[in-house]
Amino acid sequence: MARATRVRAFLALAVIALSVYITLTVPARLGLDLRGGTQIVLETRPTSASAKPDSEATDRTLEVLRRRIDALGVSEPTVARSGERRIIVELPGVQDPKEAADILGRTAQLTVHPVLGTATDTDPMPKPLPKHAKERVLPDDSGQPLRLGPAALTGADVDGAEAQLDQQTALGWFVTLDLKGAGKGLWTRLTADAACVPAGDPARRIAIVLDDKVISSPQVDPSVACGTGITGGSTQITGNFDREEARELALLVSGGALPTPVETVEQRTVGPTLGADAIRSSAQAAVIGTLLTSLFVIVVYRLLGALAAVALACYGLVSYATLAALGATLTLPGLAGFVLAIGMAVDANVLVFERAREEYAARAGRSPRTALKSGFRHAFSAIADSNITTLIAAGLLFFLASGPVRGFGVTLGIGVLVSMFSALVVTRALAEYAVARRPVRRRPLITGIANTGRVRDWLTRRDPRPMRHGRRWLAVSAAVLVLAVAGIVVRGLNFGVEFTGGRLIEYATTQPVDAERARGALADAGFPRAVVQTSGDGDLTVRTDQLSEADAAKVDRAVGSVGGSAEKIRDEQIGPSMGSELRRGAVIALAVAVGGQLLYLAVRFRWALGAAAVAAMAQDAVILVGVFAWLGKPIDGVFLAALLTVIGYSVNDSVVLIDRLRELWPGRRKEPFARTVDLAVLQTVPRTVNTGMGALFILAALAVLGGDSLTDFALALLIGIVVGTWSSMFTAMPLAVEFQARGAMPYRPRTPRRS
Repeated sequence: MARATRVRAFLALAVIALSVYITLTVPARLGLDLRGGTQIVLETRPTSASAKPDSEATDRTLEVLRRRIDALGVSEPTVARSGERRIIVELPGVQDPKEAADILGRTAQLTVHPVLGTATDTDPMPKPLPKHAKERVLPDDSGQPLRLGPAALTGADVDGAEAQLDQQTALGWFVTLDLKGAGKGLWTRLTADAACVPAGDPARRIAIVLDDKVISSPQVDPSVACGTGITGGSTQITGNFDREEARELALLVSGGALPTPVETVEQRTVGPTLGADAIRSSAQAAVIGTLLTSLFVIVVYRLLGALAAVALACYGLVSYATLAALGATLTLPGLAGFVLAIGMAVDANVLVFERAREEYAARAGRSPRTALKSGFRHAFSAIADSNITTLIAAGLLFFLASGPVRGFGVTLGIGVLVSMFSALVVTRALAEYAVARRPVRRRPLITGIANTGRVRDWLTRRDPRPMRHGRRWLAVSAAVLVLAVAGIVVRGLNFGVEFTGGRLIEYATTQPVDAERARGALADAGFPRAVVQTSGDGDLTVRTDQLSEADAAKVDRAVGSVGGSAEKIRDEQIGPSMGSELRRGAVIALAVAVGGQLLYLAVRFRWALGAAAVAAMAQDAVILVGVFAWLGKPIDGVFLAALLTVIGYSVNDSVVLIDRLRELWPGRRKEPFARTVDLAVLQTVPRTVNTGMGALFILAALAVLGGDSLTDFALALLIGIVVGTWSSMFTAMPLAVEFQARGAMPYRPRTPRRS
């Protein structure tokens, strides 16, 4: 065994062993869309026009929120800052987003005041006076306006609070307050002064105010002597509290006051059933799709295909371990990206095997071992260039997108890097060892590279010349493009709630619901503009403008009236500012994707070839958007992930063709450029077909088994693969021929350096 092969084998074994250890010891971190729970995005707001919150205020707010969440008792909560003014809170298992949002969003400014007396009937002061005034007028829990003196204590003087049941009556709840530091003495003096007022006088009361609302105003007990007060630094907040009200009050007081107001700009709730179904269906799609892809590769490439299937399994193991080791959150789009990357991992193996077939056929008498080594060497530039274009798309998803789409970018990027390791290290180590064995050398046909393959044989016999009709292909592409644009203009784009703002609620009903009947019920309930979508398995989705909790309850009742028992399995609420920001981010991501791809291709190849590839890529993107417009499918965050993946796939296909064209052109100077393009297309068709088949198996499994949440994603990628395969051959290459004919490429490309 050669030294280089031993090094690759040792590296592969070390990485696989480490991956097995990580897989067994480090649990995957699942997003809320997979394990169920609530995600709330809060944004700090200015207290006045001149007092805008900064990053320091956001950090202080985050700490207060963390204390409140800890008091909630949620298992494995996550509180993280996003940007200068946003805080993302994830609460696994919390299915009541209203309760969570109320507790997190309350400013909780607690103050304790002496009561100076009641306001007169002629006093028109139902509203509080400015906080800097000496007196304030606030109604107590019975509605009687009280005159309050300046605050004697604040929430900063409170050490802790706890909700307790009245043991004497066992009917009411109260909250105990434990004071700290100077607060103990202040409380003693406050109650000592109030005790000097006769019993029954309003001035004997102490008012406890939370966020400008009197929550309790008890009288000091007659047993407390004037001038003595209540000692010990502890008191009680009494009122007509039930268990939940007392618990919420204790949480707010214990957590402390928010230094600045916050607003909920996004809220998502996913039921545990939906998350479990998503994991199960995605896992089934991954297993079945991988088995079908492996079987296909084995049938086409025989022994080397079987070794590639082993490397594919290693790829899945290493990818999962990498995600777990990095602590990446695996979301639903991220899980789909992981499954998709399995199909894309086949591409590098196919590129190598097809190139090895060419080398074996071109040089009679060459051994499979030599042909395989040459195949790896010559295919490296195409593998590197095609994967870099996909990494550009994945990087843009990570830096420009947010939420689940960013998770997709992480898993896709890791998948691309690990797929290169799988093909160039694991597959190569296994293949080089196998072809060096004597039984294999005696029977080269079992390697799978000692024959040219049926697709290549058929093309060799027919010798088609697609560039002879290049302008016809461009006309067909232009017609399809016009049809797609017409769909966008005529039907419009059905933007999802992420981009428009509003509320999306998904229900699981016990019986199938007719969409028109559901729309009628919602219109009768006061929501004539609600968008209703149904699926065959009893799921119903309602999308509306912003809803209050009372309106959301009306929607629940309207759906229940037509669907029997309706269980809410998903609830998403996006504020208008968040929707506008996501739309802007999506446009920027697409623009930067196009610019980044063009810049890379212009530097790597020539600007005319890069422009042809980018034009084909833009056509694919517009066609995909147009198809979704004609079908009325939602344009949401998951679609954006699919669209940027299609962009990477389209350029990937074109790059493989351009790389082969760059290699062929210097040796065919006397032939027409169009004929050289024909040859490049025909030589790469087997790779295109076999790679596309590998991805199609995965996507078909996702479309059939992935459930409603992944069906549109798989559909978008299926369309993208078909359109991308067409455009790389029949849009990018005819454009390259036209550019060359008009002098856009006056110089011959440099011959790629070979090692």
